[in-house]
Formats: sequence, C-alpha cells, structure tokens
Amino acid sequence: MKIEDVLVTNKFDSEYHKVALNIIYTSNFIQSLLKERTDEEKITLQQYNVLRILRGQNAKPATVNMLKERLLDRMSDVSRIVDRLVQKKLVSRCTSNKDRRAVDIFITQEGLDILARLDKKMSILTILDENLEEEECKQLNYLLDKLRG
Repeated sequence: MKIEDVLVTNKFDSEYHKVALNIIYTSNFIQSLLKERTDEEKITLQQYNVLRILRGQNAKPATVNMLKERLLDRMSDVSRIVDRLVQKKLVSRCTSNKDRRAVDIFITQEGLDILARLDKKMSILTILDENLEEEECKQLNYLLDKLRG
C-alpha cells in the first residue's frame, strides 16, 4: 500500500520528507506486528531482544553493558529489563567469578522455551518474501545502510 493512501495525503514537502515518513510508518508497522506476537508470551520486544542476545551467548555470561551495546533499541533501560526478566524467571543474575564488581546474566531454560515458541512467529520473512524479491531486499538493505552513513 502506498504511503499516500495510508496517510490519506499526497502533499509532501519533498521526496525526502515522503521517504522519512515512509520509513517511520513502516518501522511502526513491523514493530506492531512483532509486538502482537511477543504479547502472547507476556514479554516486550526489548525483553525478547535481550533473550535472543543471551541465547546467542551459548551459555557464556553477559553483562548489562554488553547487552546495551547489542540491543536494537539503544535507549532501553537494560538494568530494568533484566530485573523484569529475572522476576519472570527467564534469566538469572549472579556475581561474576572473574570480577566481583560485575554481574553475569544468563538465560534460563524458561527463557529458552519462550524463544523456541516465538522463533517461527517472530520471523518477518513472511511479510518480506510476499512483497519483495531477494534483489529488492539487497537494494533496500544497501539504501538503509547508506542512509545511516
């Protein structure tokens, strides 16, 4: 669907203005779809992202700072997200063996189970491959990378 139809307007200051609105709208569209899926497991998108990072650690400990660096949403309060995941028993936290001042964070089996249930549901591929060819995805990736500099 064209952005003009979604926003019910064809008045844009420029193509730059139009593409900015299109990117924002598309991002919100995708996040909304994914949020519906994480809501089924009673976790947020940020919590899901933390769980995926921890699973990718392959049983190695993570720290809050490492999670901050790797999160998609860099504005998130990682300490609070980890606290909520600990309350839900999806991650565990303990003092680091290497540095008593540091805290190691691990995903629990319950966290792994939630990810296993969400893995297929969270794939955005169904939306992408219905609407874009692989070559178009490559072009879009190139353009988005270029946009960020």
